Amino acid sequence: VLTPADLIWSMVVHEGEGQVPVGSMPGVSRLSVKDCAAAAKEARALGIPAIAVFPHIDGAKKDASGKLSLDPNGIVANAVKAMKDAAPEVGIMCDVALDPFTDHGHDGLIENGRILNDQTIETLVAQGIMQAKAGCDILAPSDMMDGRIGALRAALEGANFQDTMIMSYAAK
Repeated sequence: VLTPADLIWSMVVHEGEGQVPVGSMPGVSRLSVKDCAAAAKEARALGIPAIAVFPHIDGAKKDASGKLSLDPNGIVANAVKAMKDAAPEVGIMCDVALDPFTDHGHDGLIENGRILNDQTIETLVAQGIMQAKAGCDILAPSDMMDGRIGALRAALEGANFQDTMIMSYAAK
């Protein structure tokens, strides 16, 4: 028997106001930060225990390093804070990945056509710590860098976020 308690509500947050329909996904819209907060209250009322947050970034704001992924006042952090303020008992999960923020669309930092694994891990760890500081309960890395889980767990422990969970990409 499947119940709302078995679900994670996946939502895409955008900068700006209101809801923006996703043409390729009928019935699905990108939500503003304000709408994410209202959705968190709805999730609580429906008995949905967690929300997975995915950002939609204006292409003009993306760069090769994915620097917006680290912004403590950016769209992800603002959405997490708004949802936790609105419904603190609803778990918030964030994707740890650079692809929504990079102009090349890859999760890794690239130099001369080569993925920079270790430098990418440093950026992903910084992103995860920023998300935890914003109130994220579960980090769900979707990149494929070698060693990122160990580095992320060590950084969370070192920053006093030992209760922040890491969800395997296989489970996601």
